[in-house]
Amino acid sequence: MPVLVMKFGGTSVANIDRIRRAAKRVGVEVAKGYDVIVIVSAMSGKTNELVGWVNEISPLHDAREYDAVVSSGENVTAGLMALVLQEMEIPARSWQGWQVPLLTNSAHSAARIEEIPTANISAKFGEGMRVAVVAGFQGISPEGRITTLGRGGSDTTAVAFAAAFGAERCDIYTDVDGVYTTDPRISAKARKLDRIAFEEMLELASLGAKVLQTRSVELAMRYNVRLRVLSSFEEQSDEAGTLVCAEEDIMESNVVSGIAYSREEAKMTLVSVADRPGIAAAIFGPLAEAGVNVDMIIQNIAEQGRTDMTFSCPTDQVKRAEKALSEAKAAGHINYHDLIADTDVAKVSAVGIGMRSQSGVAAKMFKTLSDEGINIKVIATSEIKISVLIDRKYMELAVQALHDAFGLDKAA
Repeated sequence: MPVLVMKFGGTSVANIDRIRRAAKRVGVEVAKGYDVIVIVSAMSGKTNELVGWVNEISPLHDAREYDAVVSSGENVTAGLMALVLQEMEIPARSWQGWQVPLLTNSAHSAARIEEIPTANISAKFGEGMRVAVVAGFQGISPEGRITTLGRGGSDTTAVAFAAAFGAERCDIYTDVDGVYTTDPRISAKARKLDRIAFEEMLELASLGAKVLQTRSVELAMRYNVRLRVLSSFEEQSDEAGTLVCAEEDIMESNVVSGIAYSREEAKMTLVSVADRPGIAAAIFGPLAEAGVNVDMIIQNIAEQGRTDMTFSCPTDQVKRAEKALSEAKAAGHINYHDLIADTDVAKVSAVGIGMRSQSGVAAKMFKTLSDEGINIKVIATSEIKISVLIDRKYMELAVQALHDAFGLDKAA
């Protein structure tokens, strides 16, 4: 039988009633003739509770025991979902990561999936099991220890299973009914997209959209897994939600498909850095080793052998960046006069595959912001995105103005 993967997030399985509702959706797909792999998250709020307990006991905890504790939330949900399906007379069985087995590397709390052997679950399907309920977010290391994939890892689990089993589709059920042109809480004109290309979704996810985990979109694009984002709280049809698919599966799209934002951004400037070959490597090498996620980078024109270097990073990584750079300066690897951190900025981005063949997008974006009196601090571009760093107080105004300027309330 064809295989379908269905993933239910924490809000979709937050209590027994919601688990029953999710199970009914599974039953509909089983009735259509699918063998279904259900990936479940922990019940809403449970992972945060477990993380809190670990931190209360041991702020500098053993990552292996952290994984053992925080992975337990998904185990509970998987067992409950299997029981509900069995009560509906649907042959179902729960599977923990080690039982599949979902094989990962040894990077506890941020493990990477290395392989998903299909033999065990396929054998059970062959024996009459119709639904495999798999605990998301977790796997097993080469040492035989439980690992977790990082927050939002159940999305990645779902896509990886869809790729491994050659699933017809991977449906991600969440608390929103699809991917929107921007956050509906900021712009009332935000429109749900029927389809969006993998590349666009990847950019939106990395730039602040919270609908899908970035790694899950990367996997889907690599293995061409058709993703559908759906609400678990609304009636479904075959055309419901947003389909994330290959660019060639989209007939027409706007030049810009979405406006993303990230509120928790910081701008850091190294003032008067010695301008010499290798200086960028000397700065960003220590930042990478410290785990600082650098995004935008600007280097000013050098004067008298000195230059300024500006970059952006998440606000919760500012202290880490300051420590790494001060240590590099103390060791004599870099020389700068001052390090200035501005934590009152936001990043706003326009994303669209149409930018590849359409000129004037940057000019329109910059003029729109200028007309609203919004000053741009930093600019970064790629083939399908333009990002700007602005004062945080103007973030919502910028999102609304750009959404209007690019006509995102109207379909292509």
